[in-house]
Amino acid sequence: MNQIIRLVVLYLCTAFSVPTLAQSAKTYPERPVRILVPLSAGGSMDTIARNLSFKLADALGQSVVIDNRPGAGSHVALDILSSSAPDGHTLMALGATTVVYPLLYKSRFDILRDFAPVAQMTAQGYVLVIHPALPVKTVGDFVQYLKANPDKVNFSSSGIGSPIHMSGELFKIATGTRMTHVPYKGMGTAYADLVGGQVQSSFPTIVSSIAYINAGRLRALAVTTAKRVPAVPNLPTFAEAGVKGVVVVNWYALIAPQKTPPAIIDRLAAETNKAMRLPDMTKSLLADGSEAVTGSPADLAAHIKAENEQWSRVVKAVGLKGN
Repeated sequence: MNQIIRLVVLYLCTAFSVPTLAQSAKTYPERPVRILVPLSAGGSMDTIARNLSFKLADALGQSVVIDNRPGAGSHVALDILSSSAPDGHTLMALGATTVVYPLLYKSRFDILRDFAPVAQMTAQGYVLVIHPALPVKTVGDFVQYLKANPDKVNFSSSGIGSPIHMSGELFKIATGTRMTHVPYKGMGTAYADLVGGQVQSSFPTIVSSIAYINAGRLRALAVTTAKRVPAVPNLPTFAEAGVKGVVVVNWYALIAPQKTPPAIIDRLAAETNKAMRLPDMTKSLLADGSEAVTGSPADLAAHIKAENEQWSRVVKAVGLKGN
């Protein structure tokens, strides 16, 4: 008899849960949507997420608010997202760092296992910059200089495991050169020492370095993208400069709690894609060396998987470990 009762309860729960999910997808969103940003306000991820939030609010008919939750390699925001209801009302912006971090530090999260990919938003490249006092003009010159002066040139980054750091490590592998990594807690101080000559090189984002490049305070040698960037059209790619295998693209995307109904995920992906294609969005991104990226949740999942595989190889090859 107890077994029969349990089966009846299970049947009723299943029968009523499916219509509930379907109904929630039809009426979504029923209240304001929150986008968690795992970085402080004012950065490029925050700016892009805010610009997107205005477009999504218009499309969804509900306000979309940004909730900055920096800290612990995005884990503060990931903790909040993992405990949020899977109903599409809490989302999170993430970037390449969130994928690299678990390769260096202990993490209880696996992005693809524990969350639902929604859509990629942007892609932006990095650029190899050097202090103008360094006697090199091209990537080829720089490689020759490094081989003649192993471990004597420093390169700065915004921290161990950051895409800027990983770009430098990938460059070293591709060229067979040796440089000394100098991690900072952010690129503000890193730029001060780079412009001041205490550090000789770095691989910052194009958007953050373009003012220094245009002012002649840093010399740019190449971009890490697969093709040239409209914001700095005269800079070659690494492949054009004779160095193969150095393609690094920072990216921002949206994820949702695991088990969010597919209908809600698909709608969010569609509206995000529409927003990123709007002329004012693409224009502002291109001016900063970024580009809008559109695609399906499956496309984002494949991208995250590829990123994980690439950086796993680099971490293993270099023997990187988080402190």
